[in-house]
Amino acid sequence: MNTEITFEDFLKVDIRIGTIIEVNDFPKARKPAYQLKVDFGDLGIKKSSAQITDLYTKEELLNKQVSAIINFKPRQIANFMSEVLVIGVYNTDGNVVLLQPSKTVKNSEQVS
Repeated sequence: MNTEITFEDFLKVDIRIGTIIEVNDFPKARKPAYQLKVDFGDLGIKKSSAQITDLYTKEELLNKQVSAIINFKPRQIANFMSEVLVIGVYNTDGNVVLLQPSKTVKNSEQVS
């Protein structure tokens, strides 16, 4: 699906860089996932559920910078409230590969 949007539509999506500071298993999720806490600097620490267990260990994720949409309405997933959407792309095996900056940047920097 390739729906055309305006630049104003794009500006509504607030994508920021944050650093994962805590990773926990999420056994109550329907699909294998982790519970993440992501530090967005001045914007605070936000929680996210992420189905990234196939390619990433908890140890690999700790202190990794990620991109996330921070202005989605929070979503209840099992017994966990996910506040942001960590973003990635599916590889040819159907696993999520995280989108992240190629160099370290300040937490809360906005993707433009």
